[in-house]
Amino acid sequence: MIRRKVIPGMMFLLYMVSPAMAQDPAAKKILAEVSRIYRTYDVIKTDFSYTVENPQEKTKQTEAGTLYVKSKTNKYKVQLKEQEMVSDGKTRWTYLKEDKEIQIGEADNTDAMNPARIFIIYETGFKYVYSGETKSNGRVYQTVDLTPVDTKRSYFKIRLSIDKVLKQVRGATIFDKNGNKYTYAIKTFTPNVKVPESTFTFDVKKYPGVEVVDLR
Repeated sequence: MIRRKVIPGMMFLLYMVSPAMAQDPAAKKILAEVSRIYRTYDVIKTDFSYTVENPQEKTKQTEAGTLYVKSKTNKYKVQLKEQEMVSDGKTRWTYLKEDKEIQIGEADNTDAMNPARIFIIYETGFKYVYSGETKSNGRVYQTVDLTPVDTKRSYFKIRLSIDKVLKQVRGATIFDKNGNKYTYAIKTFTPNVKVPESTFTFDVKKYPGVEVVDLR
């Protein structure tokens, strides 16, 4: 069987300063406030769109999804048309629907691309700079550009769009070294939603006939 890979760049939902490094004071102030407010929430639900652009092949694809994340833990659930990703903070399950395959791996809670850190990705492993404001649909968004401290990363920049009033990350674009661009746009942001704890676990017994691949 040809194994389908997790969508490129989705590990970002699925890299969003070292204290010793000099950082842009304006960007630092914005991001500190985003972190402060984010940590007052419990479970957050967001609907998002995910767009992949390949300039060499002149292609552009967009997919919609839903994310549940427990802000004070490393637990999350991502629902897409073709796959689901769930983590209880220790184990990560990836369900590839078309392939009828479930991949099980260990959760990497130190990875900046962990979906549980999507709204505070900038806190570890990046230098950042404030790049100005834009306006859209009557709202003002602050732009902060992140560059990874580890230059061996496959990408060279992440651009965050932050709602100036709400202090929320509302979008992110990853620029990789091959010229591809991955854009995440947050369509809705609902804090403190009530969901059962089982949201952040995956029961493979509920999927008879699906191949289970344990990668641990």
